[in-house]
Amino acid sequence: MTTLDLNALVAAPVQVAPVSIISITPRAAVKARALLEARGIAEGALRVFVVGGGCSGYQYGMAIASETEADDAVIEEEGVRILVDAESQQYVAGAEIDYVEDLMKSGFTIHNPNATSSCACGSSFQTADGGGQARACH
Repeated sequence: MTTLDLNALVAAPVQVAPVSIISITPRAAVKARALLEARGIAEGALRVFVVGGGCSGYQYGMAIASETEADDAVIEEEGVRILVDAESQQYVAGAEIDYVEDLMKSGFTIHNPNATSSCACGSSFQTADGGGQARACH
């Protein structure tokens, strides 16, 4: 009979796989890299943020950034650096940036598992806590 050393089990560190705050599809990464190069800042980053407003309560924002801020999470994926400020991280955790081209629109879009509802314009959303102040669609 083998004895089990419970102290050894308790002291053993548990390895948890890191969860990426946000990911990017290969198609969106190609467009992001091209955009950064066209702006002359190939070493720059794509900043993703969430602000109150929009027709569903919160609204996504994206911008080109040449520098990181102290509270930014920095994600490097598909050859693109993505920056997400501390306040926005909770709203985009697990989301994916994609790039779409169809008859109605072309551009970056975010697929967000935290959004419980969204507007027809696709750039605003609401979370389960119902936060944010809804405004008319533009």
